[in-house]
Amino acid sequence: MTDKQKVTLTVNGRREEHWVEPRRLLADFLRHDVGLKGTHIGCEHGVCGACTVRIDGRTARSCLHFAIAVQGSEIETVEGLSEDGRLADLQKAFHDAHGLQCGFCTPGFLLTAEEFLAENANPSLDDVREAMTNNLCRCTGYVNIVKAVARAAGLEQEEAGHDR
Repeated sequence: MTDKQKVTLTVNGRREEHWVEPRRLLADFLRHDVGLKGTHIGCEHGVCGACTVRIDGRTARSCLHFAIAVQGSEIETVEGLSEDGRLADLQKAFHDAHGLQCGFCTPGFLLTAEEFLAENANPSLDDVREAMTNNLCRCTGYVNIVKAVARAAGLEQEEAGHDR
């Protein structure tokens, strides 16, 4: 039996302290110990992006990090995007542009898009498309996801709607 270790993280601005096995993945820590179900586990290999969170301000795949390895870090999950239960502008853009179907991949896309938009004040549509290639969606053709991010970036909707 493995001895548990104490992990202390700040998750969405709130201090979380739990005793976990050293092999506990950050994704499992967030879902099972903290109770935040927005971080999804898809491929468990860091490929799909469904488990994307922010670790100390940078997006990362939470299925690739042990909880103890990020001891003391600040973690932001999709639940941290909205304030007081209101949708953040990016979440509203996804809603308005129908940038989701089943929703499984949406948390990862939202955090990826949030970081992208914070780093790119005036992205082109091609920039948006390129940024969204790091996450996988099994339901959509990505058109509405790109529309949603383009809308959040302030790009013209007619331009964003054209498929290549």
